[in-house]
Amino acid sequence: MPVEIQVLAYAGLLQFVQIVLMAVPVNIQLGPAYTAGPRDEERKPSGVPGRLKRAVDNHFEGLALFTIAVVVVVLGDVTSALTAQCAWAYLISRILYVPAYAAGIYLLRSLIWAVGFFATLIMLLVAVL
Repeated sequence: MPVEIQVLAYAGLLQFVQIVLMAVPVNIQLGPAYTAGPRDEERKPSGVPGRLKRAVDNHFEGLALFTIAVVVVVLGDVTSALTAQCAWAYLISRILYVPAYAAGIYLLRSLIWAVGFFATLIMLLVAVL
């Protein structure tokens, strides 16, 4: 199995972990009557639960692009040491992003996000150039 596919699987597992880490505090904050109900009126979690929710949403966005990059690199048969390193850089940055965002660390979370974003971009450029 190509490294990039393996890292994609780990990124998917990370998303599951993030959802669980977010769901507990969000359910506590918003209450089970709201979270188990129809949610007709929108309530947004705040503080750490809100940041964890936004980190989950952000990973869904990044994961979509990363998945495209992995598929294009693997199906295009252009996997290399560089694309494997970029895949690992994406995953490590996403792992580091969660606590940085949850803690509300100014600027650091954006820098961490940028590592994953540009690693994904490099994979795509390798595939098309």
